[in-house]
Amino acid sequence: MKPQKSFFETNKATWNRKVKVHAKSEMYDMKAFKNGKSSLQPYELDALGDVSGKSLLHLQCHFGQDTLSWSRLGAKCTGIDLSDEGINLAKQLNDELYLNAEFVCCNVLDTSLHITDEFDVVFTSYGVIGWLPNLKLWGQIIAERLKTGGTFFMAEFHPIVWMFDYLEDAPTIKYGYMQEDVIYEEYEGTYADKNSKMISKEYAWNHGLGEIVTALTEAGLHIEYLKEYDESPYDVLPNLIKTNSGMFVTKNKLYPLIFTLKAKKL
Repeated sequence: MKPQKSFFETNKATWNRKVKVHAKSEMYDMKAFKNGKSSLQPYELDALGDVSGKSLLHLQCHFGQDTLSWSRLGAKCTGIDLSDEGINLAKQLNDELYLNAEFVCCNVLDTSLHITDEFDVVFTSYGVIGWLPNLKLWGQIIAERLKTGGTFFMAEFHPIVWMFDYLEDAPTIKYGYMQEDVIYEEYEGTYADKNSKMISKEYAWNHGLGEIVTALTEAGLHIEYLKEYDESPYDVLPNLIKTNSGMFVTKNKLYPLIFTLKAKKL
């Protein structure tokens, strides 16, 4: 078995277990979501504006809350994810909420083997590219699935964030900003429920901003902007402080926590 295949199989098994935990978590707040609360953040909403009538492909959609939030805004959505448990729950939510999104279970790097349509928008957000060893192929797939004139948007945790080892009591810099070697971690709990007793076993890869931008531009996309923020919409890192705006920051704001990128296929 090729190493990367075994890495993906381990990650898939972990994400299948996470689905059950996350669906019950306060972070994902399933009750509020079912009652109409959007899971989208201001960054995403401001970037894409009115999506009514547009086709939207959501890469690595977990169990589809963001996909279905775009669907509620009038987009014709397709979500893909590695986890079959996640996709099954996304389909159940779609049916329960009487929406018209479609969901496909596949590795994001195999998207074009399962989906041949082109979309007005390709979207991905928060904790996604770290699961991918190859961003060049990722960029090519995004370009393949975009219509000419279509928009790609991503919101993601900043590469600096992934340099830290959070399994230590006081996080320390352990991993390279442009580290090529795979990173393996095994720990109890998940980012959405730190008290969960599930064991997460994960293989991940670090990617710097230069690698991300190059993968997209080499695939033929035109970068409209790359923005960095010293705040996060999610309290998923140790010792963050909640601000009056509801965002989360580090005590000293010494480095960015997230970035957003918007690009077009010309």
